[in-house]
Amino acid sequence: MATTSTPAAPTQPAGAGLPGANGSEPSGQAFSTFKGVFTPTLLTILGVIMYLREGSVVGNAGLLGAWGIITLAFIITLTTALSMASITTNIRIGAGGAYSIISQSLGIEAGGAIGIPLYLSQALVVAMYIFGFRSGWQLIFPDHPALVVDFIAFGLLFVIALISADFAFRVQYIILAVIVGSLVSIFASLGAGAADYSPQWLGDYRGFPDDAFSGADFWIVFAIFFPAATGIMAGANMSGDLERPRRSIPRGTLLAIGTAFIIYMALAWWLAVVASPAELVENYTIMIDRALWGPIVIAGLLGATFSSGLASLVGAPRIMQALSGHDILPASKLFARRTSGGEPRNALIFTGLVVIGGLALRDLNAIAPFVTLFFLITYATINVVVLFEQSLDLVSFRPSIRLPLIVPLVGTLGTIGAMFIINPLFSLLGVAIVLSFYLILIRQRLRAPHGDLRSGLFVAIAEWGAKRVSTLPETRERAWKPNLLAVVEEPDAALETFDVIDAIVHPKGSVQFVGVQSAGHESRWSVKMKVITEAFRERDIFASWTVLDADKFHTGMIAAIQALSGAFLAPNVVFLPISSLGYRENDAELRHIATTAAEQGMGLIFFAGLPEARPGKIETVNLWIRDRSPEWNLEYWLGDLNLALLTGYQITSNQNGRLRLISAVERGAEADNCRAFLGELAEVARLPQPEIFVTDGSFADLLENAPPADINIFGLGPQFNLTQSTALAEQLGATCLFIRDSGAESALA
Repeated sequence: MATTSTPAAPTQPAGAGLPGANGSEPSGQAFSTFKGVFTPTLLTILGVIMYLREGSVVGNAGLLGAWGIITLAFIITLTTALSMASITTNIRIGAGGAYSIISQSLGIEAGGAIGIPLYLSQALVVAMYIFGFRSGWQLIFPDHPALVVDFIAFGLLFVIALISADFAFRVQYIILAVIVGSLVSIFASLGAGAADYSPQWLGDYRGFPDDAFSGADFWIVFAIFFPAATGIMAGANMSGDLERPRRSIPRGTLLAIGTAFIIYMALAWWLAVVASPAELVENYTIMIDRALWGPIVIAGLLGATFSSGLASLVGAPRIMQALSGHDILPASKLFARRTSGGEPRNALIFTGLVVIGGLALRDLNAIAPFVTLFFLITYATINVVVLFEQSLDLVSFRPSIRLPLIVPLVGTLGTIGAMFIINPLFSLLGVAIVLSFYLILIRQRLRAPHGDLRSGLFVAIAEWGAKRVSTLPETRERAWKPNLLAVVEEPDAALETFDVIDAIVHPKGSVQFVGVQSAGHESRWSVKMKVITEAFRERDIFASWTVLDADKFHTGMIAAIQALSGAFLAPNVVFLPISSLGYRENDAELRHIATTAAEQGMGLIFFAGLPEARPGKIETVNLWIRDRSPEWNLEYWLGDLNLALLTGYQITSNQNGRLRLISAVERGAEADNCRAFLGELAEVARLPQPEIFVTDGSFADLLENAPPADINIFGLGPQFNLTQSTALAEQLGATCLFIRDSGAESALA
C-alpha cells in the first residue's frame, strides 16, 4: 500500500448545468433550440452586409467568384460550428459559451485570455450594429441627426435587454418575420420581370465607391464579405440559459448556418440577374431598389442590424458574468450576480456603459478589425481544442458528434488564414493581446472548478518524447539534469535537507520524496510532505512525494528504487541522508540500498549533515579530489568524479558561491602536476573560476589544513564505510556529500 501526492479524481464531471459549477447562480430561464440558438444566430448572420454589400461582391467577383467567396467563408464558419458542436456534446457547457468551452479544455487562464477580448468585442459590436441601423434609418429620414438616432436606438436596445432575455427573443420573432418579408419582396420581383440581365460569371474587380474604384482582387472582396459569415456564437453565448445546451447549440447553430448559406447563395444569383455589374458595384442600395416593395427591405435592413445588436447586448453580459464567476475580472462578485429571474443585470449595466463609450467614439473603424479578429481568434481556438482532443484520443473525449480530423484542421487553418487576409498587423496585435491576458491570468493562480485538457496534452507530448528518447543511443550525458529520489525516514528530517536539495536541482531538475511509514502515522506524513513539496513548487521546482507502508525501512526503499527506475520520468540520483538514520554502527542495510541504486542505473548522494552545521547560505564548496599520482591524464570518463563535479557546479551556481578544488599529494614532486590537472579539469568542465588548493602530505594532513567550507563533497568508491563518513563530517564540522556516479553523467560533456 502506498500514499502519494496525486490528487483524487472528481466525483462527477465538472462543467455547466450543475448549480454553481460555473461559479454562478443557475438561470431562472431555459430557452429552446429555436428561441435561444437558431433565431439569434440566423439574425446575426443575416445582417447589414447582406443588404448593402453583397451586391458589390457580385459586381466585383462575378457570380462564380461571389459563390466562391460565400462558400469559402461559410466553410470556415461551418467547420468552426462543427467543432463547437462536437465539443459541446462532450462537456457540460457552462455559462459564457466559447469561454466555457475553451476554459474546460485549455484551462481557465486560456479561457479568460480569449474570453476578455471576446466580451469587449461582443460589447463594441453593438455600437457597430447601431451605426449600421442608423445608416438604414437615414435612408428614410436623411435629416435626422446621427447622434440622436444612435442613442435612441441604444436606449431601445438596452431597455429590451434589461427587461429580460426572454422578452428580447420575443422581439426577435417580430424582426425575423420582417426579414422573411423582405426576402419574399426581393425574390418576388422576379415574377414582375426584374430579371433583365444574364449573369456575369467572372468579374473584373473594379473596386468600390469608397476607394474611387481603385481596383480589388478576390481576397480583398473576401475580406469585406467574411464578417457576414461570422456571428455563430450568438446562440452559444446563451449556453447558461438554454434548456438543453448540449443539444440546442449544435442543432440551432448548424441549422442557422445552413439556412443563411442558402439565402446568401440565392441572393447572389438574384443580384446577378436583376442588375448589371456596374450597377451592383456603384449602388449599395441596389437590393432595395430592385425589390418588389422597397420599404419592407429597408425595414429588414433595420431589423437585421437591430436584432444583431440585441443578440450581442444580451450575450455579452453573460460572457462577463461567466468570467466573473471564476474571479477573472475586477469586482467579480458584483458582476457574477444574477437576478431571481436569472438575468446578469449588473453585467448588463456595465456592458451598456461600454457600448456608450463605443458610440461616443463616433467612428469604430480604428477598432473594427480587432472586433472581427477576436471573433476569429475564438473560432481558431475552438478548432484547436477539437484538433487536440481528437488527436490525443483520450477516453474522456466521447462526443456525440465525432468529426474527421480534417474538419477542425480546415477550421484552424481557415480562421487563421482569414485573420491575416483581413489585416496581418492587427492579427499579430490581437494575438499579442490574448497572450498578454494569458500571462496576467497565469500569475493570478486562478482555481478552476473543473478539470481541463492540459494535463492530458502534456502527458501525450511527454509520452511522445519518451518514445523518441527510447530509440536514441544509450549515452545521454548532454541531456543530463538532476532528478533526485530523496529518501525520507521522518517528515521533519526532510526540512534539514531542503536548502541542499534546492541548490542541487534548481532550476530544471526535480525531486521525488520517498518515505517509509509504519501503521498509524499516515496523517502526519500527508500533511508535512504536502507542505514540503509545495515549498519546492513555489520555487518552480517539480516536486512530488510517495510514502510506502513497510515493516523495515531498507526493504521499502529498495522496492521504491526498483519501481521508480522504470517510471515515466525516472529519477537518476538517490539522495540519502545518513546522519539521521541510525546507521552509525551497522551500515549493511544502507549498503544494500546503495547497491540497488547502482543496479538500477542511479547515481548516489549520501548526505551527512550535522544539525549545528546545517548550511543556510552556501558560500563555499570544497570538492575533494584523490591523489592520482602518477597518472594525471584527463580522460573523458572521470571515474567517480563526474556527478561530484556536476553537483558542486550546481550548488555554487545556484547559491552564487565559490567552488574550491582541493587535493593532497604525498610526493611533493607531484604537486605541480596535480595543480595542472585541476586547472585543466576546471577549464574542460567549464567550472566558473574555481579556487585550486593543493598541499604536500597525506589526506589526514589535508583534513587538518583544509580551508573551511559550508559543504564538502567527496567521491565515493564501490566500497565505502559510512561510519567513517559520518566521522569525517564531524571532524570537519560541516555538511558533507559523499557521491558516486551512475555512469550516465559526464562533467566534460
